[in-house]
Amino acid sequence: RIMRPDDANVAGNVHGGTILKMIEEAGAIISTRHCNSQAGEPCVAALARVERTDFLSPVCIGEVANVSAEITYTSRHSVEVQVNVMSENILTGAKKVTNKATLWYVPLSLKNVNKVVEVPPIQYARKEQEDEGKKRYEEQKLDRLETKQRNGDVIFPVINPEPHTVGYSQSSLIHLVGPSDCTLLGFVHGGVTMKLMDEVAGIVAARHCKTNIVTASVDAINFHEKIKKGSVITISGRMTFTSNKSMEIEVFVDADPFVDEPRERYRAVSAFFTYVSLSKEGKPLPVPQLLTETEDEKRRFEEGKGRYLQTKAKRQAQMQQAAQ
Repeated sequence: RIMRPDDANVAGNVHGGTILKMIEEAGAIISTRHCNSQAGEPCVAALARVERTDFLSPVCIGEVANVSAEITYTSRHSVEVQVNVMSENILTGAKKVTNKATLWYVPLSLKNVNKVVEVPPIQYARKEQEDEGKKRYEEQKLDRLETKQRNGDVIFPVINPEPHTVGYSQSSLIHLVGPSDCTLLGFVHGGVTMKLMDEVAGIVAARHCKTNIVTASVDAINFHEKIKKGSVITISGRMTFTSNKSMEIEVFVDADPFVDEPRERYRAVSAFFTYVSLSKEGKPLPVPQLLTETEDEKRRFEEGKGRYLQTKAKRQAQMQQAAQ
């Protein structure tokens, strides 16, 4: 579809959350279609996880975004989908790949939302493709479990915080889940949640830098539990790490299912977003150093530094392979 002015961020490019929402919609369509391709219980594919997603290039207002999806692996109860986003300047015909993402879905029965139905298998061109997919499946399964186990943190307001501290830029957004946010099963679309998370992360980054900011990448987004229509969700974000040119922001979503639900608040989604600071001309700007004050903030900073260095090493290795 063509990108319109209401898709824009402050910098004038397409909002990163809008791209994430389009990616999720494409993945949900192809997964649901595949899971209903054989006679069986009708179902809808629900997003369980998004692997690391890099924003390779900004999409501009007036360009056409083409989102394509392909199923690359199926386990008994999950589907792996590869999604590519390409932007096209319809005045010049120039095209470029802007995003690549890997998403995991599970099919939920239309009759019983707590039942995960079986996924029809796909045919692989080579045995190696199935083996590689199984390896990716086991890795993401383990990472989701580890992430869920460390999801007990809560963000508390800080009185009169100093600039460039964690408390100074941390932000929260409260949203009532309505029918337009939900799937046929009455649970929130993964794309809606990701768009809200990107908005909060963007606010944190802008408060820290006081400049234009853009989404550079999103680390794995883990959807731990479904969010029901009528719930109030709190999307919270805080700065965890800064390098010279980038900021890592932890974002998590807590749900309060207070409509006809006795259940207490629970952690539904968690992720790390990376942003860069830009001048009005779109040039990268230095990022102010994050000032850590507590032991927990210092620990999170070191963990973020580890993720940053790991990502940097992977990127350099990929560049060396491409050069060869």
